[in-house]
Amino acid sequence: MRLQDMLFNIEFEILQQSHEEEITHIAYDSRKVVPGSLFICISGMETDGHQFANEAIRKGAIALVVEKAVPKVQGVTMIRVNDSRKAMAVIAAAFYGNPSSELDMIGVTGTNGKTTVTYMLKNIFEQARCKTGVIGTISNWIGEQELESVRTTPESPDFQLLLKKMVQEHVNKCIMEVSSHSLCLQRVYATKFQIGIFTNLTEDHMDFHPTPEHYYQSKKKLFHMTEKANLINIDDSFGWRLTEELTHSEVPFFTYGIERKADLKASNIVMDYRGVCFEVQGMGMNNFISLPIAGKFSVYNALAAIGTARIMEVSPKEIVDALENMGGVPGRFQRIKEIAEFGIIIDYAHTADALMNVLESIKGFSEKRVITVFGCGGDRDKSKRPKMGEVSGKYSDYTIITSDNPRSENPDEILQSIEVGINKVHGSYEKIENRREAIKRAISIAKKGDVILIAGKGHEKTQTVGSKTVSFDDYEVALEAAREENVL
Repeated sequence: MRLQDMLFNIEFEILQQSHEEEITHIAYDSRKVVPGSLFICISGMETDGHQFANEAIRKGAIALVVEKAVPKVQGVTMIRVNDSRKAMAVIAAAFYGNPSSELDMIGVTGTNGKTTVTYMLKNIFEQARCKTGVIGTISNWIGEQELESVRTTPESPDFQLLLKKMVQEHVNKCIMEVSSHSLCLQRVYATKFQIGIFTNLTEDHMDFHPTPEHYYQSKKKLFHMTEKANLINIDDSFGWRLTEELTHSEVPFFTYGIERKADLKASNIVMDYRGVCFEVQGMGMNNFISLPIAGKFSVYNALAAIGTARIMEVSPKEIVDALENMGGVPGRFQRIKEIAEFGIIIDYAHTADALMNVLESIKGFSEKRVITVFGCGGDRDKSKRPKMGEVSGKYSDYTIITSDNPRSENPDEILQSIEVGINKVHGSYEKIENRREAIKRAISIAKKGDVILIAGKGHEKTQTVGSKTVSFDDYEVALEAAREENVL
């Protein structure tokens, strides 16, 4: 395909024109350039792709897309655009045949709940005999084929290639987590979404977004990219605001909730450690559902999935059957069932709001103490550390502060920041920097009826300390410690 044929609705300037050759590959990383490639120079937060233009040409790139001039090389086409990320998204979509137009694309955005909603919808659509694709934090799926996920939302060329593979494998519906980063960085630009889902919004990624308002506006972009409908959690304050701001949109929206009047509403909620039961009414539903995933937040996630499925005309029976028979989501309120003496729950909660939601749910059914083991990631938003400490200090009976992924930061300094929040509410705690030892300590002090929450890493299988990344799975580490304590 010719480069100029892929720049649909993008303003560009030809800096240098070579003879017309077919582009056979798209690359934004010079290490992945092959002969016949188009190399797109991206100005990143840490590196600038323009610095690698010559390397890309040496490896066989026949065309460049740039934001600023680079030294010209004979025989290489060079085109300048205002926004190379947006151009890359448009080019990638065109290069792979605009695959999103052949799929029912469903985007899920919000601070918490995205992964669980995608898994619920995957179960529902498969129950309705629809071959389904998933793009998200834990894994990517093409039908029954599971693929590794590097980031929540891939860069646009990788994303569009994944969609193309779904089309080739006759996938009907694609459910994807749409992160605020991906919306800001144009990764999903030039994608046709049928439905957008808004789960909630709480403070997160303040290392990337300068203000909470910027974070909200980034999320909001998704709801101007949809063609069929939007579905919004109206109990969330930002969700309520979003409904007000979408009032005059040509695309209709539906609401879901527990507290406020909504198109889809849950009531008569009963919870225990095994799951949650509730009644759901609206959007053609009048059903009782027994969901094998605990927590009030699970009801909100289920409502998002139910509402979406109803918009896509899945029957109430298929929805109920799928939800009642689904397995758990890895690292999302995941209970270690092999231990009967006390409870151990693994959860990805890595924001103050998510941690509070999980702890409130546990407090609702725990017979005795709640012991929380958690840390905060290094080289990430520092402002949430004392806030998470305050939440754990308030809602836990005992906290063990430990490392998460400290990365390049001093682990003890991260622990000290969390400690500030716990001390603010006079919480009981201790610090154990080594996460394995912290988990062992929690299990060694747990008594019959207690519940241990191991939070922050969830499904992750590695831990990054300094420049080293090692294997580390909270679930497996907890099982190992339980064996040592003879409580399995």
